[in-house]
Amino acid sequence: MRQTIREFPAFRVNGFVVLLVVVAIAILGSLWIFSRVQGLEALLGRGLKVTDFIDEGTAELIAAALATLLVVIIPSVSGFLTVEPNQAVVLTFLGRYVGTIREPGFWWTNPLTNKQKVSLRVRNFNSKIIKVNDAEGNPIEIAAVVVWQVLDSSKSKFSVDDYQEFVAIQSETAIRALAIRYPYDAPDDIERPSLRGIPDEIVRVLQTELQARLEVAGVEVIEARLSHLAYAPEIAQMMLRRQQAKALIDARRQIVEGAVGMVNEALNRLNESHMLDLDDERKAAMINNLLVVLTSEQTAQPVINTGSLYN
Repeated sequence: MRQTIREFPAFRVNGFVVLLVVVAIAILGSLWIFSRVQGLEALLGRGLKVTDFIDEGTAELIAAALATLLVVIIPSVSGFLTVEPNQAVVLTFLGRYVGTIREPGFWWTNPLTNKQKVSLRVRNFNSKIIKVNDAEGNPIEIAAVVVWQVLDSSKSKFSVDDYQEFVAIQSETAIRALAIRYPYDAPDDIERPSLRGIPDEIVRVLQTELQARLEVAGVEVIEARLSHLAYAPEIAQMMLRRQQAKALIDARRQIVEGAVGMVNEALNRLNESHMLDLDDERKAAMINNLLVVLTSEQTAQPVINTGSLYN
C-alpha cells in the first residue's frame, strides 16, 4: 500500500538570531579559554606543577569549553539555510520527512536534517509532435503546451522518482489519450465533437486529464493548450482535396439556394404586378434562363430571339 505524504511546515528559527547567539558563544568561549591558558602559563612560571592546576578543575573546564565549541557550535552552522522566493526546502531526518520551509529568508533548523530544494516557479512543458491515430483511425500529428508548477513539495520529492520527467511522460500520454478519443474533424451535418470543432472543450478535457494524472506528484496544471494539430504527411494531401471538394460543394449549394430564392421572388413580383401572364412553358423557360445566369461561373452572353417561343 502506497504511503500518502502531504506537505506541512517544518521547524525553523530566524537565522540572524541564531547566528548572533552562536557568534556570542564562540567569542565568549574563546576568550574564557584564552584567559585560562594565560593563567596556566603564569602558574607554571611561578613553579607550580600542572597537577596542582588540574586539581583546581581548570583543565576540565577548558576541555568542556573546547568540546562545546567543537561539538555544539560547529555542527550548528550546517543548520543555516536560505530560501529564495518561489522556492521550498524539503527536510528529512533519519529517513523521515519532517516538513517543508516555504517562506523566503534566512533560517536555522535542525542541523542534522537533510535539505533538498524544490522550485515552485511556473514552468512550461512543450511536448514533441506526436503521431497518433484519431478516433476514426486517421493518422494525425498533435502537440501541446502545458503550464504547470509544484503545489506539494513533499509529493514531488517522495511520491515519484523524478517529478519533471514524470510530468513530461504523463503529458504525452494524456495527449495521446485525447487524440484517440476524438476525430480530427467532423462533417457539419453530424453533431459530433472533434479536435478542430470544439477547441475550448478540448482544452478543458486535456487540462482535467493532466491534473488527474499529475496529482500524485503534487503538481498543479495551470493551463494546457494544443500547439500543433494536423493530418500526417501521408494523408495530408488527400485530406486537403477532400476539404476543397467539401468547400466547393458548400459554395455551390449556397449559390443554388440563393438563385432559387431570387427566381421565386422574381416570379412572385411578376404575378403581383400583373405585368405578364405567363403559362407553364414560358415560366419554365424563364426559370431556366435565370438559373443559368445566376449559377454560371462565367459571364452570360445575351441572345436576341427574333421569333417566338413556339417557332
